[in-house]
Amino acid sequence: MPPANQDIVVQIATEFDGLNVHRPGIERLVAAVCKRFELAAATVSIAIVDDDRFREVNDRFGAGKYTSDCLSFDLSEDAKPQSAKLFELVLNGEMAVKQANLRNHSSEAELALYITHGLLHNLGFDDSTESQAKEMHDTEDEILQQLGYGLVYNTHIKTEQRKRGTDV
Repeated sequence: MPPANQDIVVQIATEFDGLNVHRPGIERLVAAVCKRFELAAATVSIAIVDDDRFREVNDRFGAGKYTSDCLSFDLSEDAKPQSAKLFELVLNGEMAVKQANLRNHSSEAELALYITHGLLHNLGFDDSTESQAKEMHDTEDEILQQLGYGLVYNTHIKTEQRKRGTDV
């Protein structure tokens, strides 16, 4: 049973100006993910940066000086499932805009995908094998559809359904 009262705090820092950041939508998304996975208390810090800053952060944590969509960190002190969690997400806003244009959906939907992806990693999801990645991406799209973003990751499904004349 999901927790009735959630104590979810969302902090957002934006260092990239090319993206419309809708704070209430992000808060609703984070709360929905936490509720789905029965997380009653969490602080989620989100930094939205450009490609250059993302590369710097990635390099600082030993992954190399390359860009990607999202970095996620679980900074929680207690490993118990019911204890308050502290998650930090670094999102590439510049990439969100580029990918949204390529995938034919809004940059807000792409950013929501990155947030969901990072949170799922922090909640124990892994995408290192093909079957794990499929489960993770299907879960992302299920969450995003429930919140009105539509299919975001599996855009090939959306395209195929349009070609057949069916709706998603």
